[in-house]
Amino acid sequence: MEAPFYRTILERAGLTVLIPALPQREAIHQIIYEELCQGIIRDESRQVYQSSISQLQQQGAQAIILGCTEIGLLIKPDDTDVTLLDTTQIQARQIASHLLGQSC
Repeated sequence: MEAPFYRTILERAGLTVLIPALPQREAIHQIIYEELCQGIIRDESRQVYQSSISQLQQQGAQAIILGCTEIGLLIKPDDTDVTLLDTTQIQARQIASHLLGQSC
């Protein structure tokens, strides 16, 4: 989340990028590597993500980027009222469109 990949592109487009506070980032990281990468899906972990999303919404976030392939296993659109941008789905659609010769 601290890496400039998304931040740089989004800020160039005039968007403000918010990231969770350090304690939330640490919890998110732990859930990804110690649970989701191991195939473990826990309601308690979903609540941690929902809390982080809610805090970002309170800071003005209008959409949340699910920037790790595993996060979509845990958080679904029905889990929050903010727009979720699942980079795994976005990339898969782009690849399929490219291979089929279609524009998105």
